[in-house]
Amino acid sequence: MKRHNFSAGPCILPGSVLQKASEAIINFDNGLSLLEISHRSKPFVDVMEKARALSLELLGLEGKGYKALFLQGGASLQFLMVALNMLEKRAGYLNTGTWSDKAIKEARIYAEVDELASSKEANFNYIPKDYKISADLDYFHCTSNNTIFGTQMKAFPNSPVPMICDMSSDIFSRQIDFSKFDIIYAGAQKNMGPAGTTLVVVKEEVLGKVSRQIPAMMDYATHISKGSMFNTPPVFAVYTSMLTLEWLKDLGGISVIEKENDKKAQLIYSEIDLNPLFDGFAAKADRSTMNATFTLNNGDLKETFETMIKEAGINGVNGHRSVGGYRASMYNALSLESVGVLVDVMSELERKA
Repeated sequence: MKRHNFSAGPCILPGSVLQKASEAIINFDNGLSLLEISHRSKPFVDVMEKARALSLELLGLEGKGYKALFLQGGASLQFLMVALNMLEKRAGYLNTGTWSDKAIKEARIYAEVDELASSKEANFNYIPKDYKISADLDYFHCTSNNTIFGTQMKAFPNSPVPMICDMSSDIFSRQIDFSKFDIIYAGAQKNMGPAGTTLVVVKEEVLGKVSRQIPAMMDYATHISKGSMFNTPPVFAVYTSMLTLEWLKDLGGISVIEKENDKKAQLIYSEIDLNPLFDGFAAKADRSTMNATFTLNNGDLKETFETMIKEAGINGVNGHRSVGGYRASMYNALSLESVGVLVDVMSELERKA
């Protein structure tokens, strides 16, 4: 039976990517498995270079002073690395969810942080709009999409200081002016590949401004100089991410996948709004195209609904404990057909009720 994978992360991956990655585990180069070749060998160095180049190409950042890195530690380590590399006196953060909240706590280890705006009082169900970015800040940090709460920034400010964005859960999903950002980071497992690597895109000119000594492993300049090979990289995660980036390029790039993502979001949000059994969690103006969060307002139907979900081959729609209810994560590789199956189950539940 076909599975419809709405998991929030690790994410669904294209079938062709899974096939190629599985074949590489058996035989990647002259009978050697991808898991056992040297990361210094030319075949893997080529993979790393291609993954980095594809990242910049798809984001439209080639030749604009940016470097792409594939690092470890997840986006959570980037909370710390951003502060170490960029925070001298004071930074501004937009607090829109659990992960930005954690990023603020990490940055405050080193210097002052201004929480410019927050939606915490409403359990992060909207994106604050009325905030100002002072020109005397070291940088401004935001999170483009909030997986747990199902909110997404639809527009970004014109920042007078370097702008840094955690794009872990919507990277490569929609076309925006990526050159507005000086650092972009994203855990691969949300929309790009398996867990184990993190894409970091850095505009080199913003580095080298802090007075502290940065440990080599935490210094972006170190990783840039070594081509993401300062330490042994997560070979399988980088390779699979490269395959996913190739898949996206072959489809036609971000502009093409954005149209598909919009169709998926429109389909499920239409059902949430029209079906009296369900309530959307996020404010309508800030609804994420990647993560639709919703609740079932009749507890007596919970067991029936979840049985129907299971019978339909749907996986990964349980909501995060911070919100409850359900969450449909509709990353790039999820088909419109899968969203249709979930919507059909929701509609059928209404007919049974």
